Amino acid sequence: MKKLIVPKKYNNKKLNIFLKDIFPNITNNLFYKTLRQKDIKINGKRINQNVSIYENDEIMVYISDDLLSNNINLDIIYEDDNILLINKPINIEVTESNSLTEVIHNKYSNCEFLPMPCHRLDRNTCGLVLFAKNQTSLDILLEKFKNHEIEKHYLALVYGIPKYKEKCLESYLFKDSVKSMVYISSIPKKGYSKIITAYKVLEEHSNNTSLLDVEIKTGKTHQIRAHLAHIGHPIIGDRKIWN
Repeated sequence: MKKLIVPKKYNNKKLNIFLKDIFPNITNNLFYKTLRQKDIKINGKRINQNVSIYENDEIMVYISDDLLSNNINLDIIYEDDNILLINKPINIEVTESNSLTEVIHNKYSNCEFLPMPCHRLDRNTCGLVLFAKNQTSLDILLEKFKNHEIEKHYLALVYGIPKYKEKCLESYLFKDSVKSMVYISSIPKKGYSKIITAYKVLEEHSNNTSLLDVEIKTGKTHQIRAHLAHIGHPIIGDRKIWN
């Protein structure tokens, strides 16, 4: 996060011009994506448009310092001739511009095959991401993920303590791409896809929070965040309101 005060020379200029001068590595894609996510504040108010700014405006930019400097230190957990296992930090996408994949491609630019991700994690989720270092490995791993031969487990710190210490949840999810929201239903509805999320309580804390081991049997957008919120145990720090 960066806090900026608009100098006189940028009075009545567009926000993107100011930020591009301050952070040369900010791409148009990253700028407008940040706007869509309302991760920029001007004088304490979140904005979602490229507005004009004025002298002495206070601008808060909630973008990872690594993305702004384009200097991400890769945390390589394991590597051999076929795979690369990276511990992804928060506030970075796995793919697209200014992503983990782009950083890895820069690092391995001299290789005949650029490592490719076999799955994804949300921008605000840290954890292990598996990359394939050749086409054969990529084909094999993608097939294994598709057939659920590889388990994906997540640690989630949530509000409240679930009644059942271990449970497999089944609901239905609808993704509204226009509003960038997902909706959960306990019963089948038109346009909704079935989701299956299993959890196990690992720790119960005295402040009415708990740590869960979560495994997704299906992989839909924001599935874990939305599904846990749907049963009354939202992830701590999640700003979205789920329906």
